[in-house]
Amino acid sequence: MITVSDVSVSFGGQLLFKDAELKFTAGNCYGVIGANGAGKSTFLRVLCGELEPTKGTVSHPAEMRMSVLKQDHYAFDEYTVMDTVIMGNKRLYDIMKEKDALYMKEDFTDEDGEKASVLEGEFAEMNGYEAESDASKLVQGLGLSEEIMYSQMSSLSGNEKVKVLLAQCLFGNPDIILMDEPTNHLDVDAVSWLEDFLADYFGTVIVVSHDRHFLNNVCTHIVDIDYGKIKMYVGNYEFWYESSQLIRRMIKQQNQKTEEKIKELQNFIARFSANKSKSKQATSRRKLLDKLTVEELPASSRKYPYIAFDMERESGKDILEVRGLSKTVDGVKVLNNLSFTVAKGDKIAFVGANEIGITTLFKILTEEIPADEGTFKWGSTISVSYFPNDNSSFFNGCDLSILDWMRQYSKDETESYLRGFLGRMLFSGDDVFKPVKVLSGGEKVRCMFSRMMLFKSNFLILDRPTNHLDLESITAVNNGLSEFKGNLLFATHDLEILETAPNRIIELTENGCRDFAGSYEDYVSWRRENVGGALAI
Repeated sequence: MITVSDVSVSFGGQLLFKDAELKFTAGNCYGVIGANGAGKSTFLRVLCGELEPTKGTVSHPAEMRMSVLKQDHYAFDEYTVMDTVIMGNKRLYDIMKEKDALYMKEDFTDEDGEKASVLEGEFAEMNGYEAESDASKLVQGLGLSEEIMYSQMSSLSGNEKVKVLLAQCLFGNPDIILMDEPTNHLDVDAVSWLEDFLADYFGTVIVVSHDRHFLNNVCTHIVDIDYGKIKMYVGNYEFWYESSQLIRRMIKQQNQKTEEKIKELQNFIARFSANKSKSKQATSRRKLLDKLTVEELPASSRKYPYIAFDMERESGKDILEVRGLSKTVDGVKVLNNLSFTVAKGDKIAFVGANEIGITTLFKILTEEIPADEGTFKWGSTISVSYFPNDNSSFFNGCDLSILDWMRQYSKDETESYLRGFLGRMLFSGDDVFKPVKVLSGGEKVRCMFSRMMLFKSNFLILDRPTNHLDLESITAVNNGLSEFKGNLLFATHDLEILETAPNRIIELTENGCRDFAGSYEDYVSWRRENVGGALAI
């Protein structure tokens, strides 16, 4: 159990959250959510003792071991994979090394023998003799080969290091596990394995994640950091989201009714307060009016942009035909004889490790680059909007304000129209005069979505559109793509979008592609049975 008592945290005079009172108990998984900058990662640092709160205390029983997912991928480069994983239980690792050092002494004394005996006893109690086997099982569960266990961490790729550090965090059955974005850079099978591991875990798990699919599958509680406070709710992310939206609508409806009643009373008072025959009624109504208050919604840091794609015209029968596309990039053939046909209503998700190939395909289809071989043909009624993986060319060196940048793409160039449009995308007030070249990654993505919506195209191509976005914006993107009535080609790292938006999956292969009509979940099941190996997204 972790007990959070009256905890407040401020930085530079800015309050992140205050007066937090929480208890985290064994057998539960807690998902920590909140807008960017709300203090999610800071809260984890407070829980693990890395950061002292401004006020209050965090405590857990001294005998309970806490494990924290490390974020520095280079911190263990001088160690083997085996040692790195076992370091997840520092006391066990220290005993192991101390034992080894004793047994290597040339002048091994009786005193050394007694010390070794004590260490051996503690080592056995901590299941030390199964440590290497347990470490290997974790690494293999995450999709890495047992053969790498004695390789240096420095020889591993970035994605492999991520998996080893995750295995380190899970090693030795810690009582408390704290993880910040554990699914980043994991393939589908590794995420699935982690979900299964945490679902059956006996201890306390606290995780910060933008992965809604992961939060839905593992969380028993949601810890929401908002309004400068931290509140805990029972249920997974989807339950929290639907409940919060329902409550928000109910409060707004109640406020609207209250405001209508206030206006009615005010009008009555104004009309009859000077009328002697009605003065008593006016006085009683004024007393009633004094008791009525409009319940204000707190000024939340959580905001949802409005993302919806309207079509200026509906597409005809012919959509897109791709035949024998091949392309070599930097000496590597990333597309090889790729062929597929898009029918009306198709929403196709492109998946797999060949991200360069997917991006290259999208660039060819939007005529940014030519193919080496093959052809493609668009239907005569098709209008295309493209969300590129790299949007830097739209912003770098551009001195335009957000307002003027948007004006380039709008048929209605009036400031009132553009301000209204940008307001729904969370650019309000003087924000619209900010130069686009200084925008954050998330702000640039919202600008790119605004641009796409202005075009009102009937065919959308999106390459990793949720990069740099917070949970609220990702949810808005998900809703917009799911509700879009036209055709869609896209690639994304967000599993929830993959689960809900497409009706067809294409995985690029060395000799073309695997083309699957059906849901992403069905494709993963089919692939495991018929192909094997890990599927990257």
